[in-house]
Amino acid sequence: MNSRAIVINILRWFVLLFVQIFLLKNMGFYDLSTPFIYVLFLLLLPFGIPNLLLYLLAFGTGLTLDAFYDTMGVHATACVVLAFVRISFISISLNKDAIDDPEPSLSYMGFQWFSLYAFLCVITHHLVLFFLETFRLTEIGYTLMRCGLSCIFTLLIILLIEFIFYKRTSR
Repeated sequence: MNSRAIVINILRWFVLLFVQIFLLKNMGFYDLSTPFIYVLFLLLLPFGIPNLLLYLLAFGTGLTLDAFYDTMGVHATACVVLAFVRISFISISLNKDAIDDPEPSLSYMGFQWFSLYAFLCVITHHLVLFFLETFRLTEIGYTLMRCGLSCIFTLLIILLIEFIFYKRTSR
């Protein structure tokens, strides 16, 4: 990773966490759907990032959000699980040695690949987050509904952000 990519990722981290904490924290639809766009930071980290660094960044990002949301490790756990799913999906779907693209974004990877990648990562993150938050199976219907609606809301915002910053590349 060059110094430009490092600065871009640091700015992305600050901006997404700022928006999440100060704008989206109390925004929701009848306590059923809450967008968690901070996961976009983890989704857009470069392909070449070492796994240990990815896990540390995921844990640090989740822990930062836990400090503001008062959720004792729930976001940190969900982010680490998201990092695991990200590593697994990229290793299964792509040959890392043949990748010339710097990051898994909509601009470089295309709509179909990115939307499947984002969906799998976001749904896993939300399932872990909401089930750890509720921590009981008696409310499984409500928890799954919250997870599904929040996942749709988050994915729509992530795709909107990606389309706003979309760069047409020649393949």
